[in-house]
Amino acid sequence: MLSANNIFLIGPMGSGKTAVGRHLARLFHYVFHDSDVDIEARTGVDIPFIFEKEGEAGFRVRERESIERLTLLDSVVLATGGGAVVDPNNRQSLSVRGVVVYLNTSLEQQMERTRHGRNRPLLNGTDPQQKLAELMRFRAALYAEIADFTVSTDGRRVQLVAEEIQTKIMQARAVSFV
Repeated sequence: MLSANNIFLIGPMGSGKTAVGRHLARLFHYVFHDSDVDIEARTGVDIPFIFEKEGEAGFRVRERESIERLTLLDSVVLATGGGAVVDPNNRQSLSVRGVVVYLNTSLEQQMERTRHGRNRPLLNGTDPQQKLAELMRFRAALYAEIADFTVSTDGRRVQLVAEEIQTKIMQARAVSFV
């Protein structure tokens, strides 16, 4: 929905959604939100704790509630969790309430960006490379399904990625007014 005043960033963990989102919000003078941060603020605990106590299913319920609420705001940039697209309700909310940008990145880049993170419960106790590849096999089609644009973040500076997204959105909006 290119006329909407919201920008939603989707993509795998390590694709740069939070960093790009913060920069993009400044470029558009929008408010930045991160669904994972929102969940932590509302529950008072971190994501790994939610996974430990409620499992992934419990976390996904909280994620759905967060995305439902945040996508109803106006003039926001929202960085979603990597698995947000698994839920059909999230895909619907994202696709009809804003511009959806898929930040695509290689498995190698994901490995590099997630290797020091402790806040990635899906990677705990597994071979991270194998798990990231497995997640992408399932999620890539879901990301592509709702994306208005796909932008690669591999080896690119956050500022340049954000500026590319800004340009694409502005061009698309200009075309829709013609």
